Formats: sequence, C-alpha cells, structure tokens
Amino acid sequence: MPGTDKEYNKSLEKAGRQADSLEFAELMILDALERTESCGGHFREESQTAEGEAKRDDENFSHVSVWKYEGYGKQPEFHKEPLVFENVVLSQRSYK
Repeated sequence: MPGTDKEYNKSLEKAGRQADSLEFAELMILDALERTESCGGHFREESQTAEGEAKRDDENFSHVSVWKYEGYGKQPEFHKEPLVFENVVLSQRSYK
C-alpha cells in the first residue's frame, strides 16, 4: 500500500531541495572554472606568486559573478557586475 499523501509530499519536498542543492553546486563549479585567478579560499596552482601565495588578478576579476538560470538542460547565462572600491585599496595578501 502506498504511503500517505503527507509522506509523499515530504519525499517530494526533500527531492526538490536536493535538486536545488545540485543546481547550486553546478553553478559554483562553473564559476570556479571561469575564475582563473587565486582569491581567498579559491586557489589555483597556475595563479600563485614565486613564494607560493595566491596571486590576485584585480584587472580581470574585480567583479561579482552572476549566473542566470535558463531552464533545465540549458547552460546558465553569465553576467558580471564590476566592483568599485572607494575606501579600500586592493592589495596582494600574504599569509607568511
């Protein structure tokens, strides 16, 4: 005998949340692949200083990435919004 409607709705709700999580994870991976610099916790071996520190590329990556969902099975559309810093000077970090 099938479960109650309440049990079915809970399972459907869980499946929907899982699908949302997977879509979000896919967008995070797409964004990480698009960003070819090292920044904060995002470290790429090909983008480091001679001392092995994360190397910033503010000229090309001083923006907010926005990915627009285009529907199931379609590639999300990439948008970027430039960041403007008025009171902060961007600088290379060192953890040494």
